[in-house]
Amino acid sequence: MALVYFLSLGCDKNLTDSEAMLGLLAKAGHRFTEDASQAEVIVVNTCSFIGDAKEESIDAILEMAAYKENGRCRALLAAGCLAERYQKEILQELPELDGVLGTSAYEHIAEAVEEALKKPAAPLRYYNNLSYLPLVRERILTTGGHYAYLKIAEGCDKYCSYCAIPFVRGPYRSLPLEEVVEQARRLVEGGVKELILVAQETTLYGTDLYGSKKLPELLRRLEEIEGLVWIRLLYGYPEEITEELIEAMASSDKICHYLDLPIQHAADTVLARMGRRTNRREVTALIGRLREKMPDLALRTTLIAGFPGETEEEHEENLRFIREIAFDRLGVFSYSREEGTAAYKMKGQVPKKTRERRRRELMLAQQEVAFAKARAMKGRQLKVMVEGYMPEEGVCVGRSYMDAPEVDGLVFFPDAGLKESGDFAEIRVSGARDYDLLGEVL
Repeated sequence: MALVYFLSLGCDKNLTDSEAMLGLLAKAGHRFTEDASQAEVIVVNTCSFIGDAKEESIDAILEMAAYKENGRCRALLAAGCLAERYQKEILQELPELDGVLGTSAYEHIAEAVEEALKKPAAPLRYYNNLSYLPLVRERILTTGGHYAYLKIAEGCDKYCSYCAIPFVRGPYRSLPLEEVVEQARRLVEGGVKELILVAQETTLYGTDLYGSKKLPELLRRLEEIEGLVWIRLLYGYPEEITEELIEAMASSDKICHYLDLPIQHAADTVLARMGRRTNRREVTALIGRLREKMPDLALRTTLIAGFPGETEEEHEENLRFIREIAFDRLGVFSYSREEGTAAYKMKGQVPKKTRERRRRELMLAQQEVAFAKARAMKGRQLKVMVEGYMPEEGVCVGRSYMDAPEVDGLVFFPDAGLKESGDFAEIRVSGARDYDLLGEVL
């Protein structure tokens, strides 16, 4: 059995695949190390969402390849989106690799490791049809064990003009409801207190299997799991959010009043070129309904700066929208020109310098909104999940229902005997530090 070093790049959906591969490798008897120089096998689960992600994945593969000369590495494998998207080129461009696994073939990871160690004459290739959906229950959590991402569907059918996801993840396909509930139950029995539901689009869950949207029903089933404290929803497309879903969220004690609502742009002209299915009026109306039902809703979104043909006027519309809607959380991507997408061939490609300038301006506008919102939280009482302890400062760090891991803010508060990750504390906000909150334990 081999000693394996595993590197996971990209999004939380990719992370769930990585955790499944770790589980399969452990089941096959392999062991793990956090020191790449000591590993006999190195696996890189790659990302190719945008140009920067592709570059990071390639750099990581080359960095790990050095351990074949300067370490103990006998086999180097690449899995995930880069391996899927460039399956014809990756082994030619990166001959350091001993094998690749596509996005729907990660269930073969143990076989790939064992075969690669036999030093076959040619690099190994593991690919399944992208309409195939692996069902793997084995997982080793890398999130600390008190929260976990739960992928409820794979792929996407939207084909937005800027996005390559359908080409690397395949068509939208939901995990069966009973399978999702069983995986959730296993995670909670293992100590997980917060489940974060993810997919390319969570709001369409069940439409391919059952002919209708089943996310509200899934949420009701998950609420019944004893020991589960929080359920968080990510990636809900505006056009797919129903009144039934809003009511399910508003009436629940377990579903966080938090929603990631990717809108990508505020100008209808740009939204049309992007192939999006909503306009500014519809998005604004939806946000109004959401906030009416859940006045304490924490709303996150993402925008793209510098989409092909974007004018300064359309950019200014984004800036006005940020200030008008006052999202609690907001991220901005600079447009990445991805081959194979409709936007790749569009006229009016915006220069990189302009794209980056617009991204900075959008983030500065959001910074003003976010800092003001953080200051306005003073005096509010919050339930916080402890994420860690900082002994040098004597404070705990945690997250409220308003904060998804890695992407949102944190809450800092004095140690009150709650040093275990996953513990909960009731705190009163005493102040703010940029995006983060300061508090005192009640």
